[in-house]
Amino acid sequence: MADNTTVFDLIRHGEPEGGPMYRGSKDDPLSEAGWQQMRDAITEGDVWDAIVTSPMLRCVHFAQELSDRYGIPLHKDKRLREINFGEWEGRTASEVMASDGERLSQFWANPAANTPPGGETARAFNHRVVESWQHWQQELEGQNVLIVCHGGVIRMLIADVMNIPLEHAFSSLATPYACRSRVQVDTSAHGRFQSLVAHGDFKALAP
Repeated sequence: MADNTTVFDLIRHGEPEGGPMYRGSKDDPLSEAGWQQMRDAITEGDVWDAIVTSPMLRCVHFAQELSDRYGIPLHKDKRLREINFGEWEGRTASEVMASDGERLSQFWANPAANTPPGGETARAFNHRVVESWQHWQQELEGQNVLIVCHGGVIRMLIADVMNIPLEHAFSSLATPYACRSRVQVDTSAHGRFQSLVAHGDFKALAP
């Protein structure tokens, strides 16, 4: 096994049109504010060899802009779509809390055992996201990669990196709009090791 390092930068999409809500598979594009959030999150020091994106409009439009501007190969992966929230989609957190508060609280307390009505199970969601994650680690090994995706997807990826149980994966990490994370994957004769290097506002972390 050859020694190499793969660096993944994860970025959540900015604010979509319609504002904050349980959006899931609802395919809204970025708002003007969302575009600005995404552009502001990119730094002068960012250099990527490849971009992987969710095909949903709030992700793929920005990924395509970066790909076109810098001539970076772009890969679309439907496994990186957000979790489907079923009957909660298109509704704000306060609206869902008012009508279905007990089930919403149970979901956040233990998503592995509590699925939104008519929605995707957390285990199925986690399985497809981790499957994608393992694929791109192998496919783009040794490169610097940007993944443009969703808050729930980032939570699943970080949970895999840090061995966080699925029961706690949704509640253990804040992922605001245009939030960034960096994961380093080192491969050697000793195996493959994943490390969370940074999470949050990268510009604020710069010296």
